Amino acid sequence: MSAPVVTLATSSQFPNLDADEVNLPDALRDRGMEPRIAIWDDPSVNWDEAGVVVVRSVRDYAADREAFIRWAQSVPRILNSAQTMAWNTDKHYLKALDQLGLPVIPTIWLEPEQHLSKHQIHSRFPSQGDFVVKPAISSGGRGTGRYTATDASSRGDAIAHAMYELSQGRAVMVQRYLDVIDRTGETSLIYFNGMPSYTVEKEPMLHPRFSTVANSNVVEEQVLRSVKANAEAWRWGEQIRIAIHKHIKDTIGRDELLLFNRVDIVRGDEHSDSEFYVMEVSLIDGSLYLSTDDEHLAAFADAIQMRAFW
Repeated sequence: MSAPVVTLATSSQFPNLDADEVNLPDALRDRGMEPRIAIWDDPSVNWDEAGVVVVRSVRDYAADREAFIRWAQSVPRILNSAQTMAWNTDKHYLKALDQLGLPVIPTIWLEPEQHLSKHQIHSRFPSQGDFVVKPAISSGGRGTGRYTATDASSRGDAIAHAMYELSQGRAVMVQRYLDVIDRTGETSLIYFNGMPSYTVEKEPMLHPRFSTVANSNVVEEQVLRSVKANAEAWRWGEQIRIAIHKHIKDTIGRDELLLFNRVDIVRGDEHSDSEFYVMEVSLIDGSLYLSTDDEHLAAFADAIQMRAFW
């Protein structure tokens, strides 16, 4: 029996995968698979011969979302599924999670078709505290900026940021910045094949000393540490996981065993109505922090092995 082929889909920015995943091919090979690496929009690649395609370092998908979705739909065996990834490419998915009863950060949505004036955008921003402006379609935090509501210069920068994104035909999200993030950071819960695997705690990406990343092409997440499973966080994560699968089943018509699922959460603060908030759900290219701990890499390779030998 020949070794099953597993192709890791990446982008031209990371032709050999990003730094967090460079050891994944060796881990797959050690488990009896034939790993390959291919750039998702390379026209020379024959995806019919790619075996199981695991989507990883496709950091550029937001630049041409429709092309990415068409590509994913054309790949015979792709994980996660093209339908699920299409949903996850647009952060309007937070609306669906909100409707399912999950505590998401209150968001003001600015849509291109509203043709908002500068004053109308200004009037939709929070009047107090810090807030975040980001496009609804983005990868890895690109195009995200943190601003201060009561600082005229910062507020002006936020208006310019929103107007630029809208002028490019991109919907914009405006969210209150939770101060608790500066104190406790964010928590990422990692699931493989539907099972909880490990937890990573991260420093705040938008700490004031980092200013804004609105025009940055590369965003580096600051990993604080890999931590043992926390019963409280996994309890919250289970609520989110159930809601995600309910949405998948309701929209696609059947449930899906997700190869990987990263859920980012933050604790509620003294001004919050909830114990936690959902920051993001990453079912496409979000980092899995494989290099943070050798056990993380082994767990992901084991999960891929299970699917490749089906």
